[in-house]
Amino acid sequence: MNQLNKVVICGVGLIGGSFALALKRAGAADDGCEAAAACEIVGMGRSQATLDEALRRGVIDRVSGDWADALAGADLVLLATPVGQMEAVMHQLAPHLEPQTLVTDGGSTKQDVIAAARSALGSRIAQFVPGHPIAGAEKSGVAAAQVDLYRGKRVILTPLPENTPAAVATVRQAWESCGAEVSQLAPDAHDRVFAAVSHLPHLLAFALVHDLASRENSEQLFSFAASGFRDFTRIASSHPEMWRDICIANRSALIQELDAYQAELLRTRVILAGADGAALEAMFGTARTSRDAWLDSLPPTGE
Repeated sequence: MNQLNKVVICGVGLIGGSFALALKRAGAADDGCEAAAACEIVGMGRSQATLDEALRRGVIDRVSGDWADALAGADLVLLATPVGQMEAVMHQLAPHLEPQTLVTDGGSTKQDVIAAARSALGSRIAQFVPGHPIAGAEKSGVAAAQVDLYRGKRVILTPLPENTPAAVATVRQAWESCGAEVSQLAPDAHDRVFAAVSHLPHLLAFALVHDLASRENSEQLFSFAASGFRDFTRIASSHPEMWRDICIANRSALIQELDAYQAELLRTRVILAGADGAALEAMFGTARTSRDAWLDSLPPTGE
């Protein structure tokens, strides 16, 4: 990929921190820089303690306290904040955005982030290439950052009509240097797909744990919960603020998926109430076959 002399990461937690670590490790030394993919990585964010920890861990090269300093000579900016913060951040950076600087993001919803970018960047919207790395984990913060988080994982770009092929290629190559496999979707298609396969499962996991935690015998229930409950509810340990913003931002598509799931639960209840073992087994068999086929389609662990 083309050398990135300066990369700015706003939000140096799991997503931003892992991006920084992967860029630092990418390839052999090039153009006189110790890091092949980026010479300097600058961190910004709300928490000074988090930025200090990221600096101490070597995730970033330095901390900046204002956008004028951070964006001077920058080639690429990754916004790795909760989607609810994106618009305010974009308005803050917009006055200092230089012509060569591209901006991308790691948000799990795209139509709202794109609307925020259009509002904040105006005529410079071509410099924003929306993205979404599909590599989250239930743990958050810079301590959770992993140099290989994106290796073999998918990153979705949702380019805008205003984006030049060169701008999209630069963002694509940055993610590919982290080991990611990059795909493209239209923004509305992205939000519909991820409402079904990501946002709904998170909502359900949070809701189930909240339901049990609210019961009078919650301590007893959790004391008997084992691996099945742990696996089903793993993602309920995810960052509450981040998932609040995602669910609100994509609520239209998410409500459609929730309604469809409620209808499926009602059908399941009818089967169960009627003690229809054959129908229940058939449903379980279809689900298992579909899930196994999906698992078989995934690359082996470590690739």
